[in-house]
Amino acid sequence: MLSAAFDLKSGQFILLALLLMIGAFYSGTFFGNNSPVYVPQFTSNSSFYSSPSASSSGSSRFTNRVALTYRKTPLLISEFGVDVCPLEFNEYIPCHNVSYINTLRSSLDLSRREELERHCPPLEKRLFCLVPPPKDYNLPIRWPTSRDYVWRSNVNHTHLAEVKGGQNWVHEMNQLWWFPGGGTHFKHGASEYIQRLGNMTTNETGDLRSAGVVQVLDVGCGVASFSAYLLPHDIQTMSFAPKDGHENQIQFALERGIAAMISAISTKQLPYPSNSFEMVHCSRCRVDWHENDGILLKELNRLLRYNGYFVYSAPPAYRKDKDFPMIWDKLVYLTSAMCWKLIAQKVQTAIWIKQENQSCLLQNAEQNLFDVCDPEYDSGTSWNKPLRNCMILDTSKLDSQKLPPRPQRLSAYSVGFDALGIKQERFISDMIFWQEQVSHYYRLMNVNKTDIRNVMDMNAFIGGFSVALNTFPVWVMNVVPASMNNTLSAIYDRGLIGAFHDWCEPFSTYPRTYDLLHANHLFSHYQNRGEGCLLEDIMLEMDRILRPQGFIIIRENEQITSRIRDIAPMFLWEFESHSLENEQKTMDTVLIARKKFWAIV
Repeated sequence: MLSAAFDLKSGQFILLALLLMIGAFYSGTFFGNNSPVYVPQFTSNSSFYSSPSASSSGSSRFTNRVALTYRKTPLLISEFGVDVCPLEFNEYIPCHNVSYINTLRSSLDLSRREELERHCPPLEKRLFCLVPPPKDYNLPIRWPTSRDYVWRSNVNHTHLAEVKGGQNWVHEMNQLWWFPGGGTHFKHGASEYIQRLGNMTTNETGDLRSAGVVQVLDVGCGVASFSAYLLPHDIQTMSFAPKDGHENQIQFALERGIAAMISAISTKQLPYPSNSFEMVHCSRCRVDWHENDGILLKELNRLLRYNGYFVYSAPPAYRKDKDFPMIWDKLVYLTSAMCWKLIAQKVQTAIWIKQENQSCLLQNAEQNLFDVCDPEYDSGTSWNKPLRNCMILDTSKLDSQKLPPRPQRLSAYSVGFDALGIKQERFISDMIFWQEQVSHYYRLMNVNKTDIRNVMDMNAFIGGFSVALNTFPVWVMNVVPASMNNTLSAIYDRGLIGAFHDWCEPFSTYPRTYDLLHANHLFSHYQNRGEGCLLEDIMLEMDRILRPQGFIIIRENEQITSRIRDIAPMFLWEFESHSLENEQKTMDTVLIARKKFWAIV
C-alpha cells in the first residue's frame, strides 16, 4: 500500500493531472506532433519511410539502412547515409557497455567496484550507427509535469518499481510511471526530509538555504527525487549513480527532466572540480566509505567547500546490529582525522561539517593521520585521474572570498575569474553577449520556453550561456573539455553545475537525454586531434544523446559549418544556416539543426 502521506486529496490531484495530460495530448499542446518517421526493419538495403501524421500528408523516403555497423578507420559514410543500429541497441551507452566491461573483469579491481566506472572500448569496437528509440517511444512529457510522470514506454523497465515501490521511488500507473517523491530514507516524501536536514544543519533555526547550501552532489541518487525537491529552494544538484543493479535509475531521472549523469566513485577522481559543493549527500548510496583507509572520503573532501556538509543517511548512522557499529567507529575516526566535525545525528541521518580549521589539518598531518597530496594532484582538470589516498592541503582556499547566494552568485565576479586571466570587463561583456544570443536562438528555433528542458553546453567556457538561461525552465549541463583550461571551477563559483569531458569519447549518459545541445567552437578545438575525434564522431555522439525533435546549435568557422551542412542529412538532421554577430563584432555562421523523430518498425 502507498504511505498514508499520499491520501485521498493526493489521489484527486493525480486524477486531475492525468485528465489535463490526456486533454493536452489530444489537443496537441502537450508536446506537439507525436508521430515519428518509420523505417522497416528488413535487410541492409531497406529504406526509411514516413508515416502520415495529423499534421502532414504523403510520405518521405530515406535511404539509411538498419545494420549493426562498427567504427572503421578510415571513416567512410555510405552513400545511403549513416546506418541505423538494430532496435535492441536502443539503450546503447558505449563507455558503460556491460558486455564489453565483462571482457575486462579479470583486469579490474572488483573489490573497489572498478567495473562501474567508465570503460570505453577501442575505436574498432564502438558502434557507428544511429541509436534508435525503443518501441512505442513517445516524445517526453514536458516540465514540470515530468517531475512526477513519464511515459512508461520510454523507460520500459519494471525492476525499480518492484523493489523500491514500497519506498515510493516509482510506481506503475497504466501507461505512465509515477514518482511520488520518496526515497529509501524519505519514503514519506523528499520535502519533509529536506526540511529535517535544514533543521539539523542550523540547530533547528533555518533551512538548507540559510545553512549556505547552493550546490549539492548527490551520490547514488536513485531516480533523483531529492534533487527534484531541492529545485524550489533554488539549490542546484549534480546527481550521479552507476549503471548497476538499480536498473536505469539515471535514465528515469533524465526522463523526468532532472540533472543527472552516470558515474561511480571508485578508483578515479569524479569529473568535477575541487571545492565546488556546499553539501555531499549519501542516502543509502551503497558506497563503503570506511574501506581502504577512507580514500573515497578524501575524494569527498576534495569536492566539498570549507564549511560544507556531508549528509549520511545509512544504517551505520543508527543501527547497532551486525557490523554497523564497527563501520560507524571507522567513519568517526576517519572523519576526525580529516578535521570534519559531527554536528548532528538524528532519526537515520548523521551530518558532518568540513571545518575551516588550518591548525587541525597541520597537526593531523604532522601526526601522520593522513598523507599530504603532491600539489599536482589538484592541478588541471579532474578527468581520468587515479585516486590517491591523500589529503589536499590548499590553505589558499581558507578564508577565501565568500560567495553570495543564488541568484546573485550567477553574476558575481569571483577571484576564480581573475586567476583565469578573465578581467571583470570581459566577464560582464560575456554575460551581456549570451543574453542577446539566447534571445536570438529561441527566435530562430521558433519554440516556446516550455519546449526545452534538458540542455547541454558542450564547450561552456565560463558558463555565460547557462546564466542567460537562468529564467527559463531548463537545467544546463556545463561541459568543459578536459584538454582546455579548468574554467569549470569558475562555473561552479557562479552556482552552476557541470562536468569535465573529452569529446573524443562518448559521454556518460543514456541515449535521448537532451532537448538542446549547444556547441560553440567545439569542433574547431578538436580539429586535427585524429581518429575518434573527427567531426563525424562527435556528430554521432550528439545524435545519440539528443532526444527526437531536439535541437543542436553549432557556431563555427565556415569551413566546418560547410562540412556539417553536407553530412547533416546523412544523420537525419534538418538544419538552417544563419549569421550572428560574435563577441569580436564579426559574423559567426550559426547552424540550427533538428533531429528528426524516426523509429524502426
